[in-house]
Amino acid sequence: MDLYEYQAKHLFGKHGVPVTAGEVCTTPDAAHEATRKIGSAVVVKAQVKVGGRGKAGGVKLATNPMDAKGKATDILGMDIKGHTVYKVLVTEASDIAEEYYVSFLLDRANRSFLAMASVAGGVDIEEVAATRPDELAMIRVDALEGCTPEKAREIVEAAGFPEATRAQIEEILQKLWRVLVEEDATLVEVNPLVLTPTGTVLALDGKVTLDDNAHYRHASHADFVDRDNTDPIELRAKEFDLNYVKLEGEVGIVGNGAGLVMSTLDVVAYAGEEFGGIRPANFLDIGGGASADVMANGLDIVLNDPEVEAVFVNVFGGITSCDAVANEAARLPNRRQQRS
Repeated sequence: MDLYEYQAKHLFGKHGVPVTAGEVCTTPDAAHEATRKIGSAVVVKAQVKVGGRGKAGGVKLATNPMDAKGKATDILGMDIKGHTVYKVLVTEASDIAEEYYVSFLLDRANRSFLAMASVAGGVDIEEVAATRPDELAMIRVDALEGCTPEKAREIVEAAGFPEATRAQIEEILQKLWRVLVEEDATLVEVNPLVLTPTGTVLALDGKVTLDDNAHYRHASHADFVDRDNTDPIELRAKEFDLNYVKLEGEVGIVGNGAGLVMSTLDVVAYAGEEFGGIRPANFLDIGGGASADVMANGLDIVLNDPEVEAVFVNVFGGITSCDAVANEAARLPNRRQQRS
């Protein structure tokens, strides 16, 4: 689960990473009040889970409460790369002397964790990696050892951070590692990590991706679920712990096993080309060993999609009781009648 910037900063603050003060607002009037409380110039930042906010006009400097209200009016409701802006973060503006980049991520290909750091922050890190790879340090971090003071020092030296900032950045790296481990994240990123003219290093932005498989260990993470930009059917599926993704089609798909479901999606889409472009309406994996209750919940989710005209059930026997699946599927006409 990807987090919004304000949610990432909440986790940063929880673990002692220095961030700027701010308030999340959903109306221009709220942005006005937040700026009044802060009492200085602010930055009004669109909260969307996509990069390029600044280039799209989703990040604006405001000098006073009325200015912040006007900027929030401009930003709220914007479409940024297909994402509608429902919230803005009004945060204290900071003078910037230098911009850096730091992150920790799960490197699945090498079965380890990877630290990345650069003195060339404030731009897409992919651009730095492609055009100036020598300016991006990539250091492997052992999962058991973690980001020790020695490892943090290695990262800082490899990235070539200025001597005067190294102690602060080393401490921040260790705290970001705690965010990664203690919050069960697969990515923790700060871009930019800034040096102010007074010599203070701050996390001016933040990006965190949480591992949904560890959701059961973090009750507070339920507050991070994005209800504004998530299909209501998907939200309901989450309540049943079902692996469901809404698609734009007419044939509901129910299967057990991600590979089997994806293959079924392909087959239905291919066959549907002969009938005016009939397409799958969803991805729904009920999992191995699914009970009758799980199958019933799955069918309920699929049939609550008003676009569904038919349901394709493709279950592999052996790990799932096919008679339980068949019994629930046999009730399909009654379920459709109840729904309508």
